[in-house]
Amino acid sequence: MATEKQPTVIKKYANRRLYHTGTSAYVTLEDLAKMVRNGEDFVVYDAKSGEDITRSVLTQIIFEQESKEGQSLLPVTVLRQLIGFYGDSLQALVPRYLELSMENLSREQQKLREQMAHAFGPGAFQAMEDQVRSNMKFFTEAMRIFSPFPKRADEAKDGAAPADDIEALRRQMKEMQEKLDSLTHK
Repeated sequence: MATEKQPTVIKKYANRRLYHTGTSAYVTLEDLAKMVRNGEDFVVYDAKSGEDITRSVLTQIIFEQESKEGQSLLPVTVLRQLIGFYGDSLQALVPRYLELSMENLSREQQKLREQMAHAFGPGAFQAMEDQVRSNMKFFTEAMRIFSPFPKRADEAKDGAAPADDIEALRRQMKEMQEKLDSLTHK
């Protein structure tokens, strides 16, 4: 019978120090970030109250990572959109959607890395475009499933992007690719 490994317990003391109970040593937020990157599961408890504060510590790690020069993953527009969902009727949908999107990205990351290794080759922008298209398809499907109102026939036509807009985007992508190709072949 296989047993699941229990997450490591980290205790946070009033002096803001974090104590790793597995190694009996104090750790930093950077140490916890490395644990996350290595796939190590942990929970953080307030040492005095016993309250689970894992979410706030993970948020603090993200804040610190975002503050580092050149480390930003979350564009301002995404942060604004996330804030906009608080108190919105879709708030309950957002966490699960984000979780599924991140799982999808994790599954696809190796393929994406291989394609991005050829970043200045012909498939670089296609890989990004495919991933964005896949994510948008997933989001659209999720919104359709959770929509309380069926779409009317006249709304269905308006939801599609005009072919001219798509063609213009393709031309822009091709021009960008040609510019990149010319830069790499000098």
